Amino acid sequence: MKIGIVCYPTYGGSGVVATELGLEMAALGHEVHFITYSQPVRLDLSLPNVFFHEVVVSDYPLFDYSPYELVLTSKLVSVIKEQALDILHVHYAIPHASAAYMAKQILKSDGIELPIVCTLHGTDITLLGKDSSFEPVITFAINKSDAVTAVSESLKKDTFNHFAVNRRVDVIPNFINLERYKNLGRSELRLQYAQDDIPLVVHVSNFRKVKRVQDVVKVFCGIRSKIEARLLLVGDGPERYNVEQLCRQQGCCADIHFLGKSDRVEEILSNSDLFLLPSETESFGLAALEAMAAGVPVISSNSGGLPEVNEHGYSGYLCNVGDVAGMTEHALEVLSNPDTMRKFSEQAKAQAARFSLHEIIPQYEALYRSLL
Repeated sequence: MKIGIVCYPTYGGSGVVATELGLEMAALGHEVHFITYSQPVRLDLSLPNVFFHEVVVSDYPLFDYSPYELVLTSKLVSVIKEQALDILHVHYAIPHASAAYMAKQILKSDGIELPIVCTLHGTDITLLGKDSSFEPVITFAINKSDAVTAVSESLKKDTFNHFAVNRRVDVIPNFINLERYKNLGRSELRLQYAQDDIPLVVHVSNFRKVKRVQDVVKVFCGIRSKIEARLLLVGDGPERYNVEQLCRQQGCCADIHFLGKSDRVEEILSNSDLFLLPSETESFGLAALEAMAAGVPVISSNSGGLPEVNEHGYSGYLCNVGDVAGMTEHALEVLSNPDTMRKFSEQAKAQAARFSLHEIIPQYEALYRSLL
């Protein structure tokens, strides 16, 4: 098959999953063409069967805002024709699925039929879905796609609750490449922050309000009041200043390290003992899955798709959103006993294996073939 993939080329979960999906399809012998405004961060163009087509948006005096959707549509038409693509897989309903629909109609006038797969990742449903100005376009883009997938049962439910969707939506969960964690373990990186006998707690996010990073700090300070520990905060975003203020107020600054954005997340996770993810909601919880793949138990909220990823009492624990006391109690339960920590670590790896790319990729390949 010749597959086109449209995604955001950023560090976000959707971009990572879309890139990994394309690379695995290429490894299976399919020809994969990535179409986006810059090269995805995990895209290795030296690999066979992998191609990248840049969407270049120029500034025109006529427009106050760059017309990315129109430029993307034109680029899709061009690439589909030139490369004779068999199928187009877009990640996010807008602007990607709506641009794909316009491209499909243009191609029809030339006698070219091309099936479109649209994968919903979350923000297009849970955030944009609450904005009435986007609702008609999102609904139309979903209903006009030839196949639609959602990354969790929770997101599928939200899709039907927020939009007048009159078509089938299949759930194909996010996945993880376990090979990226295979040879990782304790390294010198850990010694920069804690001795082996001092637990290392970690949180990774974009520091948006929905991630509730202040709760991470509160939980950690609760842990720190009982046992010695260190906290690593990986990422950056609009809430960082408020989180730094809270650290000072709580008096835990000496034991909290802000690492900012990092391309060493797998290594950081592999040197950690516990992962905190108290989000208001998560459509899936890819960060939690990455932690479990590294053998790190997860204490998370029970919102959105997280209960589908983090199994309560097995790979970690689930608590209600905002239940700082409950999260602290469960964290201490894991961290205070080495045998308990080892048990949860092994179970976290076993849970992550359920979302191995070897389990999920065949589902996408079968979906593609069913449309051709």
